[in-house]
Amino acid sequence: MSDDLVLCERRADGVAVVTLNNPKVNALSQAVLTRLRAVAEDLTANPPGAVVITGGERIFAAGADISEFGGTAEGERIGLGFHSALDAVAAIPRFVIAAVSGYALGGGCELALACDYRIAGEKAVFGQPEVLLGIIPGGGGTQRLPRLVGASRAKELVITGRQVKSDEALRIGLADEVVPNESLHERALALAGSVASGAVLAHAAMKRAIDEGLSTSLSEGLLLERRLFTEVFTTDDSQVGVKSFLENGPGKATFSGR
Repeated sequence: MSDDLVLCERRADGVAVVTLNNPKVNALSQAVLTRLRAVAEDLTANPPGAVVITGGERIFAAGADISEFGGTAEGERIGLGFHSALDAVAAIPRFVIAAVSGYALGGGCELALACDYRIAGEKAVFGQPEVLLGIIPGGGGTQRLPRLVGASRAKELVITGRQVKSDEALRIGLADEVVPNESLHERALALAGSVASGAVLAHAAMKRAIDEGLSTSLSEGLLLERRLFTEVFTTDDSQVGVKSFLENGPGKATFSGR
């Protein structure tokens, strides 16, 4: 069933774990993307404290299902499917962590790029090898990758189709942390758990300010920041946080997410 292709577990600590489950290589077929979009939309409508997205041990996600490729009609349908699903992941109003074990290629790399933070196992490999098929990345790779690693490095990676191991991914900013493979999920869950216990409405506002601000001018981004800064003072968490700081110092507040 399609519901089995992407699993979502909401844990007691407020972390939602989303697992790609399309053996053998976690190909991002249209059915997987449809299910991923539905999961992301549910996490947006009813947000947890934080989200971890992961795949298989050997292959995080191998990219699009090549058997679905064809002419321009299929290309349009596949591109729309990728953008709809990965834009929905990027729009989740919480901190979204990709826990990447093994290969994240093509659409798999683009899924990791749509997350807010990427923790890679030591055996992780990233790449946009679409050029080897005579096509270009169609799931956001030409847009999200240069925003992370810069335009010239992104061009080199997509034009050559070269794959990047975890150490280089960390060095160029494609990965944010590298940990031993056996520690990957423990580290991702620990970070997500610590974030989930925080002021999650403030997290949502900060994520929105950064993501929307990067797509506009500095002056417009500063206006957005000022508006969101004002809005967060309407939350219970802001009142609790300020009161706790004045009475007990920083880092002692217990937030409710309201």
